[in-house]
Amino acid sequence: MTTTGEQQRQPDRVPADMDGEEQRARLGTWLQQHVAGFGTLREMAKFAGGQSNPTYRLSDGEGEYVLRRKPFGTILPSAHAVDREYRLIAALHPTGFPVARPFALCEDADVIGAPFYVMECVNGRTFWDATLPDAAREERRAIYHATVDALADLHMIQPDRVGLGDYGAAGNYFERQVGRWTKQYRAAQTDDIPAVERLIEWLPRTRPAQERTAIIHGDYRIDNLIFAKDAPRVLAVLDWELSTLGDPLADFAYLAMNWAMPRGDRLAQLGGVDLAALAIPGLDELTERYCTRTGRSSMPDLNWYFAYGLFRLVGIVQGIRKRVIDGNASNAEAEKTAARVRPLAEQAWRFAEQAGA
Repeated sequence: MTTTGEQQRQPDRVPADMDGEEQRARLGTWLQQHVAGFGTLREMAKFAGGQSNPTYRLSDGEGEYVLRRKPFGTILPSAHAVDREYRLIAALHPTGFPVARPFALCEDADVIGAPFYVMECVNGRTFWDATLPDAAREERRAIYHATVDALADLHMIQPDRVGLGDYGAAGNYFERQVGRWTKQYRAAQTDDIPAVERLIEWLPRTRPAQERTAIIHGDYRIDNLIFAKDAPRVLAVLDWELSTLGDPLADFAYLAMNWAMPRGDRLAQLGGVDLAALAIPGLDELTERYCTRTGRSSMPDLNWYFAYGLFRLVGIVQGIRKRVIDGNASNAEAEKTAARVRPLAEQAWRFAEQAGA
């Protein structure tokens, strides 16, 4: 059972906000009118986990579908744009790039209380632990090769050719992203954190030049991928909320950062792990594979990119912290996640120092 990467766990009960008989009836009618072949809505359950757009499994007794909606309550401007997610997967699906098939977008908040879209439910494997304990040793290298290959293939898609030439603003990606996440952080700020203030000053002053523009996933990591049950093959890349047009190095560095971050209790991270003993490729091997597939001759020092990636994550997690305070967080783990703001900021500044700050 799979849905978007951050919610791929067993479905929980439907919260009261989505369980009213009238609302359920409206949704059922809408599905019959807009999703070809949909019968009678028989089951609806929220996937546990995640702090982003609440995601639900739907069933009409014959097939399974996934509904992804904006969160309940007040949200920050420009956040949780499910219409952008839908546009992106609708553009990529015909190319053969691995995304869930999109069925329909609803921008009428009167149906269930917020805009939402419906896509197919892709069945396969999700690897929550980057050490791949649930995968056979002999397929682990191939799983990581497939992970990097899918990212490289995304970056080689020409936005204009799939109708996404206007999917992101023109100009330096990092300039506008640092500005965006600074504004998002300020809009949700609850504490004074010195490391964040230093990053806000240093990042825009030292941003690298942008050499290429590509479709950016924005949250590319192995647990946002669905793999085939019987092969190291990516069936779907999920969770496109942060997608835009920009510098592809932002995506690659975000993935690569998992090799640089100490593992601790974060299952996505590999720092300090004996990779050879687990038959997991090192970052150098994956970097070379990515460069070959995308035609790059080399890769710059990634420490600036790591600092930026964690700064952006600080902005995201600070938004979660604000929603916890406001009572709008989408799951019970939100408060634990919100406590990561300061440690993330301090780790980001350590990367900045390695980059020469």
